[in-house]
Amino acid sequence: MFATQDQKRNAFMLTGSFADEGYDWWWHSFTAVNDQTGEERSFFIEFFTCNPERGGHDPVLGQDAYNLLTGKFPSYVMVKAGWWGEDAVQLHRFFGWDGIDLHKRAPFSMEMDDCFVSEYELRGSVHVKEEDVREHPEWMCDAGSMEWDLKLNKMIPFNVGYGAGKLFRTLKAFSMYWHAEGMKTLYSGTVTANGVKYSVYPGRSYGYADKNWGEDFTSPWVWLSGWDLTSKLSGKKLIDSVFDIGGGCPVVFGVPLKRKLLSAFYYEGEEFEFNFSKFWTFTRTKFRCRETDDALIWHVRTQNRTALMDVKIKCLKKDMLLINYEAPNGSKKHNRLWNGGNGRGIISLYEKHPGGLYLVDEIRCAHVGCEYGEM
Repeated sequence: MFATQDQKRNAFMLTGSFADEGYDWWWHSFTAVNDQTGEERSFFIEFFTCNPERGGHDPVLGQDAYNLLTGKFPSYVMVKAGWWGEDAVQLHRFFGWDGIDLHKRAPFSMEMDDCFVSEYELRGSVHVKEEDVREHPEWMCDAGSMEWDLKLNKMIPFNVGYGAGKLFRTLKAFSMYWHAEGMKTLYSGTVTANGVKYSVYPGRSYGYADKNWGEDFTSPWVWLSGWDLTSKLSGKKLIDSVFDIGGGCPVVFGVPLKRKLLSAFYYEGEEFEFNFSKFWTFTRTKFRCRETDDALIWHVRTQNRTALMDVKIKCLKKDMLLINYEAPNGSKKHNRLWNGGNGRGIISLYEKHPGGLYLVDEIRCAHVGCEYGEM
């Protein structure tokens, strides 16, 4: 059963070797409505932590020219915020570790200055000037401003199983871990982006919340998720459904596995999981992600002993951005990591029967969170 909440997996994970060379982040994405025009806008907010054992009063930025030259590892807490669309931006604000009020265990929370994240709340602001962007390329961000005050209600999780369980976390077995405590999350509150006010309504927020942690990033890097779903068979909105797909090429004890994804579809209360780590389910997955002149296109076909899911998603580049991260060792490995929140497509979901495949539903998807990149 994948729909099991586990706040322990959402806690702070930079212990042992990961404290000296590791990252841990909490990602949030959602849709809001312009108070004046009624126009929708999709936003993201992330709290990214890196190498706490190397920290101090000031943030240490790995892309700083001197730090690159000397091989100094980064160490900071970064608040990343922004929005997608034709004027997409990502804004970064950095803090040194000495100024962080951190509750490491479940339920996790972290606070610095006016920025706060927990299982239930998000507050904060980021303001970046044009001259700062020109003078500080090591910030890896755009110019703009964003403030937010939000409540979270994490409705449906995707617990990927023992691969992110206590034993494998303790052993630091994987180079990158994933846990989606809220693959369906209801957001409420307000956002102000470059002076424009937006309201966030739970049923229209199409919200998502997950976390990743480890010592390095995967390549390829694949993510798809959404719950703005409509049945093509009945024409009805699927109000108790959500899907989530993530992964790429897992590395276990330093050994890269073949290209693999973890997938789940919570369809009107019925669970369909396609998880390669649960070998007894005989999960097999094929996927292709490609970039055209104007779009990113994902095709994932995954099946287990009892079901098959075929996912085709497209997101226009004009609605996306190239998202920036640096690895804990200071290298910037992903320089073309596409990220968006406005994907659209079709999911075909089947059950397997002795006579063949039975179509459960064919589903239109919108407001799909999506990501793809290779080193």
